[in-house]
Amino acid sequence: MFDRQEVARVAGLARIDLTEEEITQFAQELGVITAAIQKVSEIVTPEVPATSHPIPLTNVMRDDVPSQPFDVEKALASAPASEDGLFLVPQILGEE
Repeated sequence: MFDRQEVARVAGLARIDLTEEEITQFAQELGVITAAIQKVSEIVTPEVPATSHPIPLTNVMRDDVPSQPFDVEKALASAPASEDGLFLVPQILGEE
């Protein structure tokens, strides 16, 4: 558990200036957090499997099936401008 002296010591190490009221408040809040962690630690045993997510997740993506790539000429057909098989766009950064 965290007492006022421990909170003041850690605040001093972190160079955080706390008022007496803040020290008391943080000591109480850290006590509540510590108690919650202890309760969870009591429940977690080697028989309880570790989980990364409470609900099982499955991959919903399609299978990766090879196919013919999109035709470059078709892609460039509706482009306002193209050059050497690439889209040609206006320069916006002022670079040469």
